[in-house]
Amino acid sequence: MFKKFQPSTDIAGQTPVKSSIQRSIRSSVLSQWKIEPETLEAIWPKKEGLVLVKCREHISIYTHFDGPFYPTLRLLHKYPYILPMVKVDRGAIRFLLAGAHMMCPGLTSAGGYLPPPDAALPADTPVAIYAEGKEHPIGVGITKLGTQEIRAVNKGVGAETVTYLGDDLWALQTL
Repeated sequence: MFKKFQPSTDIAGQTPVKSSIQRSIRSSVLSQWKIEPETLEAIWPKKEGLVLVKCREHISIYTHFDGPFYPTLRLLHKYPYILPMVKVDRGAIRFLLAGAHMMCPGLTSAGGYLPPPDAALPADTPVAIYAEGKEHPIGVGITKLGTQEIRAVNKGVGAETVTYLGDDLWALQTL
């Protein structure tokens, strides 16, 4: 999604978001992420206005078209517990860092990790993508299948990559 992102050409416009919409976004973030209201307040103070940045390919930064919300990788490094974790084996790392989606075998192999059956994730869940042997997440993705389905099918795309370490969004310091 952010393989080649240039703010000068890829941002179409910026608009302040109404406070009623901001309250709705706050409640959605609290329900989607594993985050306490105090932590959200530290990340995004209530008094701080929200700006909708519209980009190419129908991408909105800081808000949504109907969710889900994705934290940036920098925010996820600071608060790693806000998204559920999946892990890919060593063989998948180079593909992820090139922008590829995560295939089921990379998630189900000996070096991979999926939540246990009692904490199974449904399809379309935002996840932090970790790599075998690495301390911090190297990507943010969205599950294309439920974690139980990923184990059962064990082929095809398991998680679609939204942003990853080294993409143009990672390289951006400010918008």
